[in-house]
Parts: sequence; C-alpha cells; structure tokens
Amino acid sequence: QVQLLESGGGLVQAGGSLRLSCAASGGRTFDMYAMGWFRQATGREREFVAAVSRTANSILYARSAEGRFAIFRDDAKNTLYLAMNSLKPEDTAVYYCAAAAARRSMEDMRQAAEYDVWGQGTQVTVSS
Repeated sequence: QVQLLESGGGLVQAGGSLRLSCAASGGRTFDMYAMGWFRQATGREREFVAAVSRTANSILYARSAEGRFAIFRDDAKNTLYLAMNSLKPEDTAVYYCAAAAARRSMEDMRQAAEYDVWGQGTQVTVSS
C-alpha cells in the first residue's frame, strides 16, 4: 500500500503563494496512480481541488482553483505538487493528497470515494 505524506502548508497573507508537496512511498510505482488534492475547512465537507492522471496528460481543477492553482507530478521523485497563487482567506483548510490505483475517468476523480489512499493533511491558513 502506498503511503502519502504532505508538506508545505503554513500561514500566508492573502495574495501570497504556497507550494504543497505530497511524497509517496511503498506500494506500486508512483506513475501507476492517478493523484488528487482535496481540502477540508473547519465545519465543512472535504472538497475536490485538483487531479492529475497517471500520465499527467489530463488535469482537472475545481472552479475555485482554476487560474490560481497548478497541480503537477514528478514521477522521478515520487512526488505530487500543488502550487497555489493569489491565495484567499477562503482557501484556508487542511489540504490532503490522495491516490487512485484503478483506472478512472477524470470526472470521477472529483469524488473522494474514488481514491484508495490518503495522506494525513497539511494546514494552510490564509490571513486577510
């Protein structure tokens, strides 16, 4: 079973940037997983942020992330990234990366239930 470990969260002012990382270890080779980022704010349900296919030729973003966030993967380093720019206070949440082993459509990747493995999360706080 692959294990995921997020890092890179922190406190940033509105308009600032952060880059989150998700390091994978164990399990299948990293490029056999489609990967996604989700977030969960206090008192709210976990929501989809972005996903990338196994080959990185398909990427999907939530509307809230389009134009501000970029998801990318480095299979040589077994690492998934989320570059976040123009951050807003409403981006404050715990951010989770997740891996999906089976083939799925990109639209399916919006659903948390389609993922097999989750990291423990990293807190992002955006101050106004």
